[in-house]
Amino acid sequence: MRKSLTKKQILRLKTDIDRTFKAGKRYSLSCFKLFVAENGLPYSRMIVIPVRHYGNSVCRNRIRRQVREIWRTNQQKIKSGLDCVIIVHPGEELPYSSKEEILLSLFGRGGMLADR
Repeated sequence: MRKSLTKKQILRLKTDIDRTFKAGKRYSLSCFKLFVAENGLPYSRMIVIPVRHYGNSVCRNRIRRQVREIWRTNQQKIKSGLDCVIIVHPGEELPYSSKEEILLSLFGRGGMLADR
């Protein structure tokens, strides 16, 4: 089984990111903010953006890796055809399991979880 996201699963183009910010719906919970928009593709894409003052580069890259891993391991629960931008704000340091719980509840709020 693949242990990383494929290139097509990562939202990369600035135009797509801007469209998600403008046309997408916004949800927030704890230190995470989620923007969701439909993309018309048979798969979902995502990007993680820590805010500018989120620790040093080690902290920013760690939270990116953790959120991408949460996305990857729970991908079968997420509906296809969505673009997601996850913005991370600094806050208290939470364990991985708490971050996963918060993100899954945020995905549920955003209507991203499939009814399986």
